[in-house]
Amino acid sequence: MAGSWMEEVRFGKDGLVPAIVQEGASGRVLMLGYMNREALELTATKGRVYFWSRSRGELWCKGETSGHVQRVMEIRLDCDGDAVLVRVEQEVAACHTGHQSCFFRGLEQGSWLELDPLVFDPEEVYGQGETG
Repeated sequence: MAGSWMEEVRFGKDGLVPAIVQEGASGRVLMLGYMNREALELTATKGRVYFWSRSRGELWCKGETSGHVQRVMEIRLDCDGDAVLVRVEQEVAACHTGHQSCFFRGLEQGSWLELDPLVFDPEEVYGQGETG
């Protein structure tokens, strides 16, 4: 189903390509995930962001548990063809920890400090011990 555009993507030996997700309106980097061919094709055709979970070994759609969906605005390929950038409209937040972005910690004087506030309670969204 995928056209020749998919042939320009250089997937790694593991069959994955890093996918940087960026909020379209602000330009803020929200998260980094990995896509296999199926995830990239679904992202391009369905208008929602799909990833391959390396820990669970399965395909998943961002927001399927939380409702915090990512609507695709644009997909770009880097100069080497080995990373994609997905610009999205983010519903609520991207990070399962309750932060807007997965990059909520900053290095300050030799320690990682939480610099961004929580925007939702992850226990209310995911329940005890669940993430995603």
